[in-house]
Amino acid sequence: MDASVATLLHTAGTRLAKTSTTPHLDAECLLAHVLQTHRSHLFAHPEQRVARNRLRQFARLVSARSQGRPVAYLTGEREFWSLSLKVNPATLIPRPETEMLVEQSLRLVPAAAHWHLLDLGTGSGAIALALAKERPECLVTATDISRSALAVARENAATLGIRNVEFLQGEWFAPLPGRRYRVIVSNPPYVSDADPHLDAGDLRFEPQRALNGGADGLAMIRKIVQQAPAHLDPGGVLMLEHGYDQAARVRELLCTAGFSATRTYRDLAGTERVSVGRIAG
Repeated sequence: MDASVATLLHTAGTRLAKTSTTPHLDAECLLAHVLQTHRSHLFAHPEQRVARNRLRQFARLVSARSQGRPVAYLTGEREFWSLSLKVNPATLIPRPETEMLVEQSLRLVPAAAHWHLLDLGTGSGAIALALAKERPECLVTATDISRSALAVARENAATLGIRNVEFLQGEWFAPLPGRRYRVIVSNPPYVSDADPHLDAGDLRFEPQRALNGGADGLAMIRKIVQQAPAHLDPGGVLMLEHGYDQAARVRELLCTAGFSATRTYRDLAGTERVSVGRIAG
């Protein structure tokens, strides 16, 4: 027995409404994945019949989503900066607000620049690959402590055909002795270990090491800010994503470490999301 796209989306959306804040979007993404098509195809062909074997696959995914598993982990992919990236439970799920980090970084890097750029804690490679794609004359280095995450990042680079990026394993600057960069970016762990959100929503399923920023959420940011000056070219810039209420403290950390021209950028929701500082040149 088969069923139409419209019927499946309605039924799944109704079920997911009990546990998800985006039930209809979730249903559309899961069904598009099962049918190996785009969401736009579903909208254009609501009468399309879905075969029984696909129905069973869709039902399993909807059931898993109803138990809270992230859509990105169920489909194995997430779009970021118009790049289709593989993700799995070894990697943080790239989020739209992190595109602000890419956008502001690109404003600092001339289109034809032959600079060395660094992405700390790269995860799936989202930030590094976006920068490498937009600035093909630059060499982007990306580090991560997780061997499993780096395997995903390397696979994404190969799939996308992006060659001006290198991936190194180690915590923050550990694999980079003596190396310097014009721009260093990072979306480090910045959630306080007492934050109840760590046990809610998608965060329950994501790698805690990529989320947990210690007692006040700033432990990893402090470490990066303190070590970054030794790895920046004169006049180089450090740019960090952080929590909605951490901007003032991050700017203070930057100033204490010798950075100047510190400022914070707001994301599309108006939240202070990315702070930047420049080392003396």
